Amino acid sequence: MQPQRWTPPAAPPRAHETHSAPRLPPVTRLELPGKGPEDIVLTEDGRVVVGVDDGSIYSIDPADGAVRRLANTGGRPLGLHADAYGSILICDFAHGLLRLDSAGTIDVLVDEVDGEPLPFASNVVRADDGTIYFSASSRRYPLDQYMGDLMEHSGTGRLFRLDPSGKLETLIDGLQFANGVVLSPDGSCVLVAETGGYRVTRYWLTGPKAGTHDRLIENLPGFPDNMALGSDGLVWITLPAPRNPLLDRLLPLPGILRRIVWALPEWVQPKPPRTVWVLAVDFDGKIVHDLQTEGTDFSMVTGVVERNGTLYLGSLTESAVAVSHIPS
Repeated sequence: MQPQRWTPPAAPPRAHETHSAPRLPPVTRLELPGKGPEDIVLTEDGRVVVGVDDGSIYSIDPADGAVRRLANTGGRPLGLHADAYGSILICDFAHGLLRLDSAGTIDVLVDEVDGEPLPFASNVVRADDGTIYFSASSRRYPLDQYMGDLMEHSGTGRLFRLDPSGKLETLIDGLQFANGVVLSPDGSCVLVAETGGYRVTRYWLTGPKAGTHDRLIENLPGFPDNMALGSDGLVWITLPAPRNPLLDRLLPLPGILRRIVWALPEWVQPKPPRTVWVLAVDFDGKIVHDLQTEGTDFSMVTGVVERNGTLYLGSLTESAVAVSHIPS
């Protein structure tokens, strides 16, 4: 571990609450034959698509919960994007950026950057012109040790652009565990969640700020993970866990303290509380929905899709997809 010192902003009061007002309505579960549907997308015909920890990609009919296996990446699928052509883009931790076509064939789109293997491809979105934007979380830690990156505050996450000709460009380097990616409806900007920075960063694609980046929203009450553009035009953000007071206290202090905590056996290290939590913000960074409930039946929400008021939730740890809705 090579700890980098950082003084985070003081956590907002919301970080210490266990539910919202109104609460997120109770969830129902769509069970899976695998574990860890880290991200979740909907196809044009309304089917839910997820990837799980054994590499399988599944399609679920939300009407009856019927599950069909589409393919297996041979790795660990994370972020997904369903396009209008029947293809699924897949960020695979082991194999990079992949494309699954409607015939079940998997092609590798990106597996190296600047002559080096691409580690930890995280989330992806595709524009109407075929341009793909995707993130990579860390150069330093594997998926099963992701907390090490957050504790180190490594700043080795990246946001990439892959144009239709195959040209790959790094848009932003030095991100704090780059995660969810969203493209604005007008194509003016692309957003990327920085899990380790408690913020969402905005990269401008058009206009006078093109080629620069700023923050859409900062000092979130939890760790932002995957994001998605809702049918309501809002940016839906998952918060798998609230801010960790111990981590916030350690980050500004000498790195030896974080090395000591990281060296402790896993069973004595702090565990995130069980919660189900999503936010929705507009493109000015204003919070429109804040929906949380205790994680009795589901927890560790890392993927979200909103369609016509229904919420579909994925999780890094559960063996199901959860379904809820926006309270009226």
